[in-house]
Amino acid sequence: MERKILIKNIKELAFIQEEGDIRTRLSGSEMNECTSILNAWLAIENNIIVGFGAMDDWEGITDWTNLKIIDARDKIVLPTFCDSHSHIVYAGNREGEWVDRLNGLTYEEIANNGGGIINSALKLREASEDELYDQALTRAKEVISTGTGALEIKSGYGLSLESELKILRVIKRLKENTDLTIKSTLLAAHAVPPEFKGDKSGYIDLIINEIIPQVTKEGLADYIDVFCEKGYFDNDDTRRILKAGAAYGLTSKFHVNQFTISGGVQVGIEENALSVDHLEVLADDEITALKDVSTIATLLPSCSFFLEIPYSPARKMIDEGLPVALATDFNPGSTPSGNIPFVMSLACVKMKMKPNEAFNAALRNGAYAMDLSESHGSIAIGKKANLIITKPIPSYSYIPYSFGSNYIESVILNGKVQF
Repeated sequence: MERKILIKNIKELAFIQEEGDIRTRLSGSEMNECTSILNAWLAIENNIIVGFGAMDDWEGITDWTNLKIIDARDKIVLPTFCDSHSHIVYAGNREGEWVDRLNGLTYEEIANNGGGIINSALKLREASEDELYDQALTRAKEVISTGTGALEIKSGYGLSLESELKILRVIKRLKENTDLTIKSTLLAAHAVPPEFKGDKSGYIDLIINEIIPQVTKEGLADYIDVFCEKGYFDNDDTRRILKAGAAYGLTSKFHVNQFTISGGVQVGIEENALSVDHLEVLADDEITALKDVSTIATLLPSCSFFLEIPYSPARKMIDEGLPVALATDFNPGSTPSGNIPFVMSLACVKMKMKPNEAFNAALRNGAYAMDLSESHGSIAIGKKANLIITKPIPSYSYIPYSFGSNYIESVILNGKVQF
């Protein structure tokens, strides 16, 4: 049966991509744009936006049959957020490490004591696929409740062929059993597992010769990722793994410059990475290198908040004409939250982004960082009917302003009302 929904009396329909606007992402001053319609309507047929406009220009919609009508009086309608960096498939939590950190241990000290990524990997290896799926499904529902409609999910807490496959199969089940649009990323190069201690090159060989071929044979990943950071994988390691992934059709997007400046940003540009993520520390020449290239910078301010590390220089990047995306980095160790509105609040307060810039970073630019520009990230005819309906609020800027509250009343994904 066809699903037809009419949302009427919308206080403001915001972040519209106007007809003829073919930009896949917004850069520099463009990021402060927002086209909107006051007192608007929007029509959905099945999972697609088929029309919208001002209530005064209402045409044709009243002839529909089997129509669900939603009255959005005093409410704002927006596209759902595109969270292009998350790790929501993990076992348990790392609350104890958080307490250790509050008691004075550093992130690196915790990792050296068997904590960090290795801790999560050991827990995950003991968990069944069903246990992982149930935990991840709870987190998926949580991010939907705060407005996320598209989500990239990484592996990386397995660090073995069997366990990486287990994570990626869970991600596949989430794709099949939720209305989220999900992209999957192979992050086997997240850390060197205990069984390869002192033999990083041997583990890289395993990734290249066994994990990548099997993952692609089963069609379980869209992207290849590497944690390019001191103490993990260096630039040469990163280049080697990205090239191996590319040979199997996996697009690159990877972690870089979270703690140190390594030159990894330039590696990403050279390897045509879709995105370089984190960038909490960034040199001027790296900002220059990111100008006018296809690679987008994805910033993760809630990681900075949780780890008390520097925030990415978003204001400088945007003023220099770069496009930036925002994402949550939802994971058990450094960002145990998938709340994009809070990410936007941090971006505005701590990284001096303007509200429109923060929204566009989590909408159109987030969609770009997931290869979803044609279907997500803005209000446009023919795009996915992935929408947020707010509670009655003064303006859409009230969402990042009111960082401790959830002012999202309803979410529609693929034309289906989620709640």
